[in-house]
Amino acid sequence: MRVTGERRWVDKGEAIGHGVSWLARWSLRTALAVLGLWMVLWLVGKLWVVVMPVLIALLITTVLWPPARWLMSKGFNSALAATIVLLLGLGVLGGVIAAISSSIASGVPEIAQSAQKAITQLQDWVGGPPFNLRGSDLDRLIAQGVDQIKSSIGSIAGGLLTGAGAVTSGLVTGVVALLLAFFFVKDGMRFTPWLRGVIGERAGGHVTTVLERIWVTLGSFIRSQAVVSLIDAVLIGLGLVILGVPLAIPLAALTFLGGFVPIVGAFIAGALAVLVALVSNGLTTALIMLVIVIVVQQVEGNVLQPILQSRSLRLHAAVVLLVVTAGTSLYGIAGAFFSVPVAAAVAVVIRYLGEVIESRSVMDTSQLGGDEPAETERSPE
Repeated sequence: MRVTGERRWVDKGEAIGHGVSWLARWSLRTALAVLGLWMVLWLVGKLWVVVMPVLIALLITTVLWPPARWLMSKGFNSALAATIVLLLGLGVLGGVIAAISSSIASGVPEIAQSAQKAITQLQDWVGGPPFNLRGSDLDRLIAQGVDQIKSSIGSIAGGLLTGAGAVTSGLVTGVVALLLAFFFVKDGMRFTPWLRGVIGERAGGHVTTVLERIWVTLGSFIRSQAVVSLIDAVLIGLGLVILGVPLAIPLAALTFLGGFVPIVGAFIAGALAVLVALVSNGLTTALIMLVIVIVVQQVEGNVLQPILQSRSLRLHAAVVLLVVTAGTSLYGIAGAFFSVPVAAAVAVVIRYLGEVIESRSVMDTSQLGGDEPAETERSPE
């Protein structure tokens, strides 16, 4: 038996002192780690106008990279391949939007006729009990509403200007993200060799391995989000078709596209479906459609999305729900969308660190003599 060390017996005072010292050291380390994390989040918030286009560009690149890589394998240079896939992607998106717009335009006359009938029915309804509102009463209520709008014209104009500024900022962010996606597709394969040359072969090997795993994780996130959005679109589209609501296909397509915009996208798509059902088919159909939308969105948010993303990203469903809640409270809608891939990337880093620690601990154990015990105890004399 090989003896490589001895365990010294101590009294209770020394043991307590050792435990307190250990707790103090780790408390300080934990406090410094939390402070560092807070500083990173603060810096991200200050540089959000730069960070957001980069994150969007990375997600776009995960979609464009597979066809670009295929083109490169067929002899296309990186710049031409990136240009082709980007233009094709924009063309497909533009075609979908054009098809939706054309379908909506063709269905507007039918909806307008239904809306006119609905307004007439509403007037008849409020003219009877228990409201008993006559034409003059309705005119008076409309006039009061117009006066209220006139008195609030300043705040309305301010809100419109704020909304216009947000739309302009979103367009600028989208353009910057597209340009960055082009450069990521074109020169992305050169990044890890450059990084390895800058920080060294040893550290570069670890960093490049982690980045490659994060890249795979981002692709899994986009695929799982697309599956969730597709299921939403199919279920809501089936509900619209069964209820006989017009514009079922365009509304289903809007639901699919809105699934990629957390909270707001699903809300707007569902509200449009209910509004069209109300105008075209009446209150009963609208209420049924509202129930369908609420059920589908609840199943999506609480069942489908956590389960699919937890499997593809190797995150527990509870973790997905918690990080979405935290991201929403910290950064709003954008935080809700980016919280899951960011958490998955952090989980990739933690898992890789665990692998490195495990491999080193196994190596140290083997160096100590394999299965032989590393130490023996000596009883106090």
